Amino acid sequence: MRRLFPFIAWFPLTAAIVRADLIAGITGALVLVPKAMAYAQLSGLPVHFGLYTAFVPALLGALWGSSRQLATGPVAVVSLMTAAALTPLAVPMSEEYIGLALLLTLVVGCIQLALGVLKLGVIVNFVSHPVILGFMNAAAIIIALSQLDMLLGIPKGRSESFLKDIWEMLGYLPQTHLPTLAMSGFALVLMLVLRRIRALAAPSVLIAVVITILVSHGIGFEHRATSTPDRIADAASRKVVEEFIEFDRKLAGLRADAASKAGRLRAAEKAGDQHAVADLRYELELLRLRQQALEARHRVEGGQINRMQLERALDGGGEAPSLYLKGAAPAGIETDGRVWHVKSVENGEMRLMGGGDVVGTIPQGLPGLRMPSMSLEAIGSLVSLALIIALVAFMESISMAKAMATKSKQRIEPNQELIGQAVANIGGAFFQSYPACGSFTGSAINLQAGARTGLAMVFNGVFVAFTLLFLTSYLYHLPKAVLAVIILLAVTGLVTPGALRHTWKASRADGIAASATFAATLLAAPHLDKGILLGAGLAIILYLYRTMRPRVALLARHADGTLRDAHLHGLAESERVIVFRFDGDLYFANVPYFEDAILAAVAARPGAPYLVIVGDGINEIDASGEEVIRHLVERLRESGVQLAFSGLKQQVIRVMRQTGLYELIGEANMYRSEDAALEALLAKDAAEKAR
Repeated sequence: MRRLFPFIAWFPLTAAIVRADLIAGITGALVLVPKAMAYAQLSGLPVHFGLYTAFVPALLGALWGSSRQLATGPVAVVSLMTAAALTPLAVPMSEEYIGLALLLTLVVGCIQLALGVLKLGVIVNFVSHPVILGFMNAAAIIIALSQLDMLLGIPKGRSESFLKDIWEMLGYLPQTHLPTLAMSGFALVLMLVLRRIRALAAPSVLIAVVITILVSHGIGFEHRATSTPDRIADAASRKVVEEFIEFDRKLAGLRADAASKAGRLRAAEKAGDQHAVADLRYELELLRLRQQALEARHRVEGGQINRMQLERALDGGGEAPSLYLKGAAPAGIETDGRVWHVKSVENGEMRLMGGGDVVGTIPQGLPGLRMPSMSLEAIGSLVSLALIIALVAFMESISMAKAMATKSKQRIEPNQELIGQAVANIGGAFFQSYPACGSFTGSAINLQAGARTGLAMVFNGVFVAFTLLFLTSYLYHLPKAVLAVIILLAVTGLVTPGALRHTWKASRADGIAASATFAATLLAAPHLDKGILLGAGLAIILYLYRTMRPRVALLARHADGTLRDAHLHGLAESERVIVFRFDGDLYFANVPYFEDAILAAVAARPGAPYLVIVGDGINEIDASGEEVIRHLVERLRESGVQLAFSGLKQQVIRVMRQTGLYELIGEANMYRSEDAALEALLAKDAAEKAR
């Protein structure tokens, strides 16, 4: 029953345990609520989806995970990866984007469940710590840069190159919205000051949120309006907006046409109609090229719209106010004194922003049941990124769970934790959540606040539910700049140049892998999967390269009586017995090097009739290694050289026995240690000379 329902292990619950978990749960929720909204903003979703992700996945992760302190919910890195996965496929905040986010959550959960059930949690070991370190540092920088538009109140483009978008965004710096910049600075200073006050450090973020909401409401920080392109007085600007709307309509039609043809292609492939398959593939390729061309023009028009600075004429006679370019209002036309920007264009209507951006209306109530929109095409486009998100999310979760387990003396079961995260994401997908994982901040608060069981996260979820039911209306005036500051402070701990330097000192190969991952992640953004895949592949290649040439040494007798590296210590080697030490596994990648080193040692001393291979450092041997040793035994015997081994491990001897190599070498040529081998062979050589 405990394997099916791990939370049974929490019982029996005492009053002291419940009290400790209640305090920990409320403390964690005070920090989690504002951060959850901030992370949703980072993921490209409306802020209430962050609260949904902090509710259902948090409960399920606590109930089915193995850690009693791990807090499951939205986190910065996974939020960024969610945006990176979905932004090329749909417009952030749109219904299509939300549907893909729920589908991504389901796919991530299914991948994690499959890995957990099959006990394949060890697969994360193929992504080394240096690779994750490089990825996390790059991701932290990307997260920080992605919030610049919110911090400064300037527009930001969306293309296939994140760095290009940032560079273009810097061109908008003259348009910085000073009230937004002031609000960002105020929130930053406020949070840093509150952190220094011990009694207020834990709820510092919540206190800052409350204060900035009051300030925003008091000064009238937000100013929004809507209009239509025909109300723009300038003909050229009006044409730009109308063309943008037309491109939007054409793109929607192309996407629908592509989806229809993709479905027909699958049906033709299933039916084996090769002619139809070829025709449909050709048509889909043409559609893709047309879509790319339209998207390029769409981005250009969008950039021009972002640069527009408008003045709005005061409403007169009940008619909609006219819009003029800044400074171009005709004499006699009275304006409202504000500079307006086009925030977005949706369904032919322009959303105008004349002040700071705020959270706005948050739907009240708990998340309702919503089925993720299923389609093979969408799943196919998400599965590779979902795999990366699943692995990164699990690595973040399990590393935090293990760190806490050392302090709480609790046993962590990685595969059960993987199942717990899977259940959290699968369940969350049906209740409007985006991918969640174990949170460093939330888990640390749980531990410090004295959480004893996963019941703390249940109380945490209850508090989030209370917020959704009764407090959402009070969050309307929360400036999005404040959420950007929360994200900025949250990711500062992920930038660790000291850890990267330490990696370089520990291993040059690991340093190269970490640096390459860091650079690739930055350059490939928003396609973050390319960075981590390149880093993981490079780490494996560097490992193979490093093990292709393991350390070898020719041994000789030292003054203290031990056998040591003759070259390193300047020792005279035996003229009759070559003692060769190989420090590495014998496998396909390094057997050519092993063979060459052996033959070079024999060629250097043609008068030596004996060769001893010291095998203490050989832990494994594969078929290639066994074959090379077999050839060496036969070849050296033909040359009059007797091959012997010392210190071989049982797993190596087992392979030799199974293949008959042990009998070929001979029991008499197997020695317990190099000293025993050298002594026996020298005695044998002396006896043969005496004959």
